[in-house]
Amino acid sequence: MPGDEVPLEKRVGRTSLKRPRGRVILPTEWIGSYVIVAPKNGYVAIPKEEYSHLKERNRNLSLVKIVCEKILNNESNGKKMFNIVTKTWNPVTGCLHYCSYCWARQLATTKLKNSHRYKEGFKPSLNKKEFRTKFKEGDIVFVSDMGDLFGDFIPQEWILKVLEYIEHFPKAIFLFLTKNPQRYEKFIDVMPRNGILGATIETNRDRIFLEHTISRAALPSIRYDAMKNLKWDKKFISIEPILDFDLEVFCKWIEDISPFMVYVGYDNYDHQLPEPSLHKTLMLLERISEMTLVVRKTIRPPWFGQFEGSLVEYGRKDKRSEILIPDT
Repeated sequence: MPGDEVPLEKRVGRTSLKRPRGRVILPTEWIGSYVIVAPKNGYVAIPKEEYSHLKERNRNLSLVKIVCEKILNNESNGKKMFNIVTKTWNPVTGCLHYCSYCWARQLATTKLKNSHRYKEGFKPSLNKKEFRTKFKEGDIVFVSDMGDLFGDFIPQEWILKVLEYIEHFPKAIFLFLTKNPQRYEKFIDVMPRNGILGATIETNRDRIFLEHTISRAALPSIRYDAMKNLKWDKKFISIEPILDFDLEVFCKWIEDISPFMVYVGYDNYDHQLPEPSLHKTLMLLERISEMTLVVRKTIRPPWFGQFEGSLVEYGRKDKRSEILIPDT
């Protein structure tokens, strides 16, 4: 209808050679397909698939804008695991991945060991008091930064309780991070639309995980497959702590997953991990920044002393974040 601003879905059919009033003439090869008709300076018709793609792209661009604003306006840049986060929320804590570099387990078993929440160590637990927390519009909430909500060791009922609670706050954004992303698929039908689904993928080399006993979590290749096949429009990847990798393969993984954002950083806690050279990491940053929004965290030479050039050339050895925005 003239003046109606709501896009309409229509099936393309045949019409007479004489153009009927109120009809839009489209290519004959579109007959039988569905299009979206939107009033703009008359009418605009595009294929339904293209319209869906543009809607998803627009959502991602809007999210990128929000994320960039949070990064650029956040005075605590570099002091948090993710500097876009305005609030952390731990309805479920604890993890059984036993990652060799886990700062959360170390914190829970040292400084926090006498607290009620961690009196049994880093054992998974449901924290009922957390379900009194309120979130406001614009909050970006990191869910369970002291655990892995989607680990196989977390009961399904706990996850559903968390997702149901999030539904009460549609104007906040909730960020999830897991090393078990294959479990996302089991909850995809009830996943809140304001959720960002993330996965840690430190490397493309499964062999490193096995040889260095990095973690009991799923191998990187399994996480990659899960994220690649995940049908969700707001995905992100954390390459932190970064481990040595194969440049072409790792870049292809990021391209296949198609996240709207990638965090990249070296280990901050001197765990002497099998790290890549600084030169290789900088090449990775350059390549993937052509595909997506990249947030640089701790970028430095590897702990074992390979030093390719000066810090003036390659960046300061500090914990401040930088963002790399892809060309459009």
